[in-house]
Amino acid sequence: MDPVRLALTRSLVGALGLDREVDVVAAKAAGESTLRLVHREDYIEAVRAASADPAVADQSYGLGTMDDPAFAGMHEVSALIAGQSVGAAEAVWRGEAPHAVNFAGGLHHAMPGAASGFCVYNDASLAIARLLELGAERVAYVDVDVHHGDGVQAAFWEDPRVLTISLHEHPRTLFPQTGWPEETGAGSAEGSAVNVALPAGTGDEGWLRAFHSVVPELIADFRPQVLVTQHGADTHFEDPLAHLAVSLDAQRAVQMACHELAHTYADGRWVALGGGGYAVVEVVPRSWTHLVGIAAERPVEPTTMIPEEWRQQVYARTRQPAPRRMTDGRWPVSWAAWDEGYDPADRLDQAVLAARRAVFPLRGLLP
Repeated sequence: MDPVRLALTRSLVGALGLDREVDVVAAKAAGESTLRLVHREDYIEAVRAASADPAVADQSYGLGTMDDPAFAGMHEVSALIAGQSVGAAEAVWRGEAPHAVNFAGGLHHAMPGAASGFCVYNDASLAIARLLELGAERVAYVDVDVHHGDGVQAAFWEDPRVLTISLHEHPRTLFPQTGWPEETGAGSAEGSAVNVALPAGTGDEGWLRAFHSVVPELIADFRPQVLVTQHGADTHFEDPLAHLAVSLDAQRAVQMACHELAHTYADGRWVALGGGGYAVVEVVPRSWTHLVGIAAERPVEPTTMIPEEWRQQVYARTRQPAPRRMTDGRWPVSWAAWDEGYDPADRLDQAVLAARRAVFPLRGLLP
């Protein structure tokens, strides 16, 4: 979670001229009333206390742990990140922008009453909650981070107005050990939580097949008024914390698919967030720069050479060599469509079928 990944992404956006195609807006930090749309008051107070004095961090709230160490200013920084996602959602809902990106956001593990998995305040959940407060009746959340979007699922577990879809590495092999297909929501929201648990080692073709076998059909059925997506870059084959084998080019393909889904079913309203991603030089800046380009309606061609000045900046800041092109050399990517048939002995197809069987009948769809 080294902040250099954000700085390098921002500078690559500039090096490719995309900052001239977008409005760069600083929203206000999320205030107390906004944070309480999702988070408990006692938890917010615990974060404030740890922020003022890290030595008093209360580990019962997940603070001061290895994953979420306490640091001075923690509340202020986390509220600022959350405020950008909430501001993005407000701008899209009010028609001030068709799309909005906050690649500092996507902190999807934070729970209503606890920090978790490098996440203090759940900006994705707060953005969705704000959309509901503004009058949205249907919001779809699609999470393609390698880790399960557990905090967002938990926040809307009993709310049928929110459809959460998470594609992630199987909980048997990766934190947070949740996101089983059988987790489908509760009460009137049963069928509103969707989990595609992918086998370790899944690559481009399988990842794209899983996405297109589940997400478009559910979005078409739900017809959200706003699409919120989380684009953790840690599905990449070079990421050190997980076990999928997805390329930058496949990540770009899913970003483009989310953009198209927003235009087809949500009147173009799209809020795109960052998330995980720990190959902070080789992967994250390129992946999220593609995301910015797609949201700006100025997609960066995969074969684009990266400006030398950015590569020099990378080496000066990290002493690591920078990539030369905006591709991993796998463009164009391809996958087999689900309606062409499936193999019941294939582990990827088993994962897709498990998700479809768990949720599709609950929504009146054929599995």
